[in-house]
Amino acid sequence: MARVLPRTNFHSSQLIRCLADLDVLDNAESGNAFAEKLGQWMHFTDAIALSGVHGESIATPSKEQAKIGRDGKNSACVAAGIELERVRAFLTNSITKSCSPNAGNTLIKLPAPMLELPLNIATAYAPYGRFYEAHQRDMESSIQPLRTTVRAAVAKASPRLKKLADLDATLGKILRDRENKLLAKVPALLKKRFEQLFKAHQQRLADTRQADDPSGWTQAGGWLARFCKDMQTLLLAEVELRLQPTMGLIEAFKQDPQ
Repeated sequence: MARVLPRTNFHSSQLIRCLADLDVLDNAESGNAFAEKLGQWMHFTDAIALSGVHGESIATPSKEQAKIGRDGKNSACVAAGIELERVRAFLTNSITKSCSPNAGNTLIKLPAPMLELPLNIATAYAPYGRFYEAHQRDMESSIQPLRTTVRAAVAKASPRLKKLADLDATLGKILRDRENKLLAKVPALLKKRFEQLFKAHQQRLADTRQADDPSGWTQAGGWLARFCKDMQTLLLAEVELRLQPTMGLIEAFKQDPQ
């Protein structure tokens, strides 16, 4: 049975919820605040380009679109969904495997923990920041080509979907730089979580008058093991966030009456 794509909502994305749950966000903006900032992110030339695409009338089916037929459209839609699941599975497996301390040979390797006292937070966290950024580059190189491929398939299906594909392409160009800048902040937010967990660990030791043993940091229940789990959760949530535009295109593909 084909997997049902989950409904998404930008203002309640899994990534934002995860960051909020980890208590590393100063505040969560309302939907109205986001809408206002979206307007600020766009240059007036961007608004003109977007308005131009949005204002275009829906053309009559081209010869290529008419030639494809319903069966061809259904096949193209199924193929797009299969490719989406392939990319999702590839990225999910890569993240899950590499975040395990006993993963073995992986393309992106979990940093060796710095098990020493006193712990320098900046030095100890830096390899994890680079690890997260490496996975972000992996997402970018996998998801952008997928979105382009699905968009091309959608554009061939019907005039209505071609207009949607054109809007997606225009919005993608307008928002891509801003999206990259915002997602680049996630490793810095993750550093706050690293600091929180270590400070909480130190406080528990002080409260119980126990000596610290770095060898236990990566054991089950240890603060560093918990951090790696949190990092994996954020990475998986970011994959889903980055896939949302493509998921939306495929959902529209399925529901198009033409």
